[in-house]
Amino acid sequence: MHELLEPFVRTWADITNGSHRHVPLAFRFILQPCVAAFFAWRAGRQDAREGRPLYFWGLLTDSARRPDALREGWKHIGKVFSLAIVMDCVYQLIELRWIYIGEALMIATLLAVLPYLVVRGLVHRVLRSRK
Repeated sequence: MHELLEPFVRTWADITNGSHRHVPLAFRFILQPCVAAFFAWRAGRQDAREGRPLYFWGLLTDSARRPDALREGWKHIGKVFSLAIVMDCVYQLIELRWIYIGEALMIATLLAVLPYLVVRGLVHRVLRSRK
């Protein structure tokens, strides 16, 4: 069981250890969520204008539109997600002298996908409530 939790524990330790010797690499924790938020803001504004449901809710409930919504979401966030993986791999090579793919995927999800989903939903709600 401990082996299954080890990547999560190591990832959490890497995020919270306070060691910022590599400031440009630590900057990824600010830059990548901001870029994801920018794309999410644009998409959430478009959703509100067109009267579409919340993006994540639509993914869960509208099976007919799900493939198109997934393609659209990946188009918006794919570059940020890929950049997050590359930056984390570079960080791992410098700091850990090894690449942990699972950790890179977790970090990319935390830095790109999660902020995208949250901000897109918030922008949509705010703009829809103004109408």
